[in-house]
Amino acid sequence: MSKVRVLVGTRKGAFILTSDGKREKWDVDGPHFAGWELYHLKGSPADPNRLYASQCSGWFGQVIQRSEDGGKTWHQPGTPPGESTTGPGGMPKGESNKFVYDGVAGTHQWYDGTAHPWEFKRVWHLEPSLTDPDIVYAGVEDAALFRSTDGGQSWKELSGLRKHGSGPHWAPGAGGMCLHSIILDPSNPQRIYIAISAAGAFRTDDAGKTWRPINQGLRSSHIPDGTAEVGHCVHHIAMHPSRPGVLFMQKHWDVMRSDNAGDLWREVSGNLPTDFGFVIDIHAHEPETIYVVPIKSDGEHFPPDGKLRVYRSRTGGNEWEALTKGLPQQDCYVNVLRDAMAVDSLDSCGVYFGTTGGQVYASANAGDSWAPIVRDLPAVLSVEVQTLP
Repeated sequence: MSKVRVLVGTRKGAFILTSDGKREKWDVDGPHFAGWELYHLKGSPADPNRLYASQCSGWFGQVIQRSEDGGKTWHQPGTPPGESTTGPGGMPKGESNKFVYDGVAGTHQWYDGTAHPWEFKRVWHLEPSLTDPDIVYAGVEDAALFRSTDGGQSWKELSGLRKHGSGPHWAPGAGGMCLHSIILDPSNPQRIYIAISAAGAFRTDDAGKTWRPINQGLRSSHIPDGTAEVGHCVHHIAMHPSRPGVLFMQKHWDVMRSDNAGDLWREVSGNLPTDFGFVIDIHAHEPETIYVVPIKSDGEHFPPDGKLRVYRSRTGGNEWEALTKGLPQQDCYVNVLRDAMAVDSLDSCGVYFGTTGGQVYASANAGDSWAPIVRDLPAVLSVEVQTLP
């Protein structure tokens, strides 16, 4: 029987949740890196036991950690597995994995429109290669894309992105100017999609040498030109691997869909109670079934009416149904962040999401009913799922 491994990054460490294919009883392992912010953990599709983690601290900076055994043990790439990589107080020993902007001169815009130099702050998202466990991409703040070809030991910026002529006009969203979404096209290794808050979505068709904005059709009321080429606050994008030309987007406001690789978007918010939110994901076997978690507004980051509801569309958008069974329907004021939802690939698709209240909810029946795997964790930043043989 297959197993499921859920990788959870929180404000105060990482947790690994495992179950058999029934997904009824869960073992909770953690916290790993206790006290550190774990923005993202993700496993390699080419080697499920190869995991990468983004470990961050306002005191000690950014570290990439790697596991070769499914998260039982971790090491900083460049040090031997099993060797401690932290000294007194949890501070990393020796040289951290260095992310250095690739000499691209210039600035971007700060909140008030003044010039602000590019700087490296943290890694928001890690995306391992579909075919090589040693290749992994990192989306960082300030908005840049890096790639490692040696399992995270060294990193090189794909600087064509920030060299795009619109770069000086990018501005941070409320959470910072983060490159938070990376999608690798399984049918075309030259094609990568990324999204930046608050610049928009971009696509490369030459493995990162050059990039083009893919924001036509987006409308944003909070920028001077609501239909501008860049400047849109994209919260998350998702793609089903069987249809790499179809993208779904949760924007600052609006749920959007593109049927031509991002060249043009149309709104599919339909009957949602609010179309503000952070997360969007797609059923493993039904590429027209998508999930969102509406949040009341950009100023009130909690579910409308205090009712935690996942909304599902089986028609690729526009027509939405509320999924509430097993979820709190009163006095619930948590948020679900952009990387905090994932699906497994079992026959009955499992859907998982984590909240800022420290709950991780799971559905073993594509969202029809939910139950908490674990409660009372630190605020959840990311959820990823691995379906294991």
